[in-house]
Amino acid sequence: MSTWRERFPRVALVLVPLDAADARVAILADDVDAAIVRLPLDRTDLGVIALYDEVPVVVVSADSALTAADELTRADLIGEVVIVPADDVLALGEIPGTDAPRFAPPATTEDAIATVASGVGVVIVPMSLARLHHRKDVEYRPLVDADPAPVALAWHADRQTPDVDAFIGIVRGRTANSSRS
Repeated sequence: MSTWRERFPRVALVLVPLDAADARVAILADDVDAAIVRLPLDRTDLGVIALYDEVPVVVVSADSALTAADELTRADLIGEVVIVPADDVLALGEIPGTDAPRFAPPATTEDAIATVASGVGVVIVPMSLARLHHRKDVEYRPLVDADPAPVALAWHADRQTPDVDAFIGIVRGRTANSSRS
């Protein structure tokens, strides 16, 4: 944001929170000029730049024995109840040796983490979501044998404005003196 403000002080950059499932629709409906999205994503009519891979983490109750380790593997989760929220963005699938909860999936990642805080199960989410919904009664550990969660910048390919071009340039690390902003 600071680079944008330095280069374009008269053009407001408005950040709008979007659910991962709604990002593509918001771009195509012209509700936003660009969005940070999670991959995979249907790229039809979109321009997409990969940004980074996010580490999946296991969120556990603060008093869980799993907190003794600095990092976890799928094998460490054998016998655990793995909660998958309805807004799951990882789609890891079933982990052999783990149990499914005997209750309906929580609607949101935030609700799933609250359930974990009560001592019922674990949830696997990208690290940014664990940080966003952090509570004093939970901890998280990297799940080292899970695929990373890719994050990208996406925009409507047919509505690429000069401001969107400039933003893409900033994201790609171009300097203000670059021949392409």
